[in-house]
Amino acid sequence: MSTLQAVRGMHDILPEDMPYWARLEQTLRDLFDAYGYSEVRLPIVEKTELFLRSIGEVTDIVEKEMYSFDDRNGESLTLRPEGTAGSVRAGIEHGLVQPQQTHKWWYSGPMFRHERPQKGRYRQFHQVGIEVFGLEGPDIDVELILLTRRLWQMLGLSTVVQLEINTLGSPESRHTFRQLLVDYFSAHRDRLDEDSLRRLERNPLRILDSKNPDLKDLIEGAPRLHDSLDDESRAHFAQLQAMLAGAGVAFVVNPHLVRGLDYYNRTVFEWKTDRLGAQAAVAAGGRYDGLVAQLGGKSVPAIGCAFGMERVVALLQDLGVAPAVAQVDVYVVLAGDAAVRVGFQLTEAWRDAVPGLRMVVNCGGGSFKAQFRRADRSHARWAVILGEDEVQKQVITLKPLREQGEQRQVAWMMVGATLKSLCG
Repeated sequence: MSTLQAVRGMHDILPEDMPYWARLEQTLRDLFDAYGYSEVRLPIVEKTELFLRSIGEVTDIVEKEMYSFDDRNGESLTLRPEGTAGSVRAGIEHGLVQPQQTHKWWYSGPMFRHERPQKGRYRQFHQVGIEVFGLEGPDIDVELILLTRRLWQMLGLSTVVQLEINTLGSPESRHTFRQLLVDYFSAHRDRLDEDSLRRLERNPLRILDSKNPDLKDLIEGAPRLHDSLDDESRAHFAQLQAMLAGAGVAFVVNPHLVRGLDYYNRTVFEWKTDRLGAQAAVAAGGRYDGLVAQLGGKSVPAIGCAFGMERVVALLQDLGVAPAVAQVDVYVVLAGDAAVRVGFQLTEAWRDAVPGLRMVVNCGGGSFKAQFRRADRSHARWAVILGEDEVQKQVITLKPLREQGEQRQVAWMMVGATLKSLCG
C-alpha cells in the first residue's frame, strides 16, 4: 500500500516552523489593534458568481486557478482564491457598507489557487488582509502603506523590501488607455504569446503584467497609462506621492504595475523583495472604489491590502530572524507508582497557584535518566522531581537545569509560592 501524502501544493506547517508563524500572527494582530482595525472571519467557500463578478472573467485566477465544484443542490461553489470579494459580500449582506460610514477590517486564513507549486507559491496559501470602506482620499492609501512599512520595521525586514506604486486611474481613463493598448499590441501580434493574444481584445492591461521575458522590451515600449489619466486621478496620485515623501517612505513608481484583479482603480502598490526568487511580492493592494456597487451595494470607496504569510515567513527564515520561542518553566519528573498517583493532582494545583506557568508533566513513564533527557530536550529552566521518597515526605526536589542555584527540597504546601517566585 502506498504512503498517503498531502495534496500537491498543499503543505503542512510543522512545529519547528510554528514559532515564526506565531510571531508574525501576533505582530500583525498587535499592529492592527494599534491602527484601529477590527477582525472579521469569513467563509472559505463562496458562490462562484462572486468571484466571476469581482475578480474578472479574463484573469488567470478565474480562467485557470479556481477550485470550483457543484454542491448537492447543483450550485457552483468555489474555495476562495482571495479575501476582498468575500469582505465586500459580507459588508453588503449585513448592511454594514454604506455611504458616509467608515469601516476598517482585517481577516486571515487559507486561500486556494490551482497554480504550479514552487517556493513561495502554493495551492493552499495563507493571507492576512485589511480592507477599508468609506474613505476616498489618498490619506487612507498612505495609512495602509505606512502600516505595512511598520510591519517590516517590527519584524526586522525593512532592508530587504522595496515599495512600488502606480495609479490605474478612473474607469473612463482606463477605457481610453485600453484602446491605445489594443492598437499597439495588435501591431505586434506576431510577437505575442498565447496568453497575451487571448487577453488582447478582452483585457489588454493584463498583458502589461506578463512574466514572459520575451515580451519585456515590447511591454517597455507600450503606451503609458499616465498619459491617459483624468485630472482627478492625476491629482490623487500626486497627493499620494507627496504624502509618502513627507512621511519619509521610499518608493518607486512602476508604470507597469497593474495587479492581477480587474476590480482595482487608482492607487495600486506592492512591497517586493529580491530574496525569494520569482515570488517577489510579499504584500500588495490597492483601491477598488467601484466593487461595492458592482456587487449590488451602494457606491462606496474602498481600499485593501494583503500579506502573503508563507512569503513573509520565508523571509524571516532566510534572514535568520529568530522568533522568540516560549521556554518551558518546569519539567515534572514522576518516578514510581506513588508519584504517578498523586502527580497530576499536585501539578494541577500548581497551575492554579501560578497562572501562565509553562509546565510539562512527564508522561509515558521511563527511568530517571530517560525523564531527565526529556527535560533537557524541553529546554525547561527547572526540574521538579517527585519520587517515592518525596511522596513519603510530602516534598518535591527542585533542580535547576538552566538557572543559577542549588538543588533543594520544598514542602508540597510551599511549591506553588516557590514556583511563583521563580517563574511568575
